Amino acid sequence: MSQTPETVLKDIRNKRYKPLYLLHGDEPFYIDSIAEELEKRIVPESEKGFNQFVLYGKDTDVAGVLSYARRFPFMSERQLIIVKDANKLAGIDQKEQQARLEDYALNPLQSTVLVLCFNAAADERRSYVKAFDKHGVAVPSKKMYDNKLPEWVTGFCQSEGVKVSPKAVQMLVDNIGNDLKRLANEIRKIMVNLRVDEGIDASAVERFVGISKEYNVFEFQKALMTRDVLKANRIASYFSSNPKDNPLTPILIILFGFFSKVLLVHASKDKSEKVLASELSVNPYFVKDYLAAARNYPLHKAADIVHFLRDTDARMKGVDGVSIPEGELLKELVFKILH
Repeated sequence: MSQTPETVLKDIRNKRYKPLYLLHGDEPFYIDSIAEELEKRIVPESEKGFNQFVLYGKDTDVAGVLSYARRFPFMSERQLIIVKDANKLAGIDQKEQQARLEDYALNPLQSTVLVLCFNAAADERRSYVKAFDKHGVAVPSKKMYDNKLPEWVTGFCQSEGVKVSPKAVQMLVDNIGNDLKRLANEIRKIMVNLRVDEGIDASAVERFVGISKEYNVFEFQKALMTRDVLKANRIASYFSSNPKDNPLTPILIILFGFFSKVLLVHASKDKSEKVLASELSVNPYFVKDYLAAARNYPLHKAADIVHFLRDTDARMKGVDGVSIPEGELLKELVFKILH
């Protein structure tokens, strides 16, 4: 049975190694993380020249990989063979070559750790994939759903030994999206600049991730939430004059998510923070923001805003056949929301 990337990483760090790893999927973060963790631990630094080999699928074939795998390590307990872009191996889509991989997986050399890194999802119905999973481990690495990102960021920070505030989590998620590798890199970049006893808060994200303290989508959302007409228009004007750094699409996505949750607040019979946090799938810290927005925007107005956002997205894509600059669309949207 396939294991989760987190479980596999934990096993590797506890020196519970397998002779076979098949890492596959459309999320490269965990594929790279597991391969890098194995590189750190399987072969001592002084022996890497003799017992660690990194191959590339486009440059070799199944027979070449198995030739490496069947060698014995040179004066060492193990050797490590990593095949990157393994889905591009010559012959990997042929039954005969898949059978050769399966035969090896059914009786792998215990002194070899063979790692196949696919940059796409492997067909888990294939016999060789099942054999890798039975006698080693097959790890699917799938793109993470947006609603799972805050939990992932919090967990990642905990694993790195640093505290992170709910607002900082949301800022990272909204600004970066579901690019886990970039999220991890930005978090580590922040950590390098923190004091030993300091956690990651909103100001740290603003300083080290390059988010303007005043002109950013979080402050824009807050201005709309509180119906601060002056501030909302000032930020919209700034975005309009800097379209390359502030493209409209991510702004619309964030606002659509926010006002869709405001509609859910109106629809909820129980307005307690605990219940709403669960229904909205947000940290309880943010529930008060949605309650405030619900007070400022009655049900019919919140529904209108969701419609305005969809309409703006359609017009931005030229659905009506007319090309309108994003800045003008944004200013028009702000007027419709606030009036």
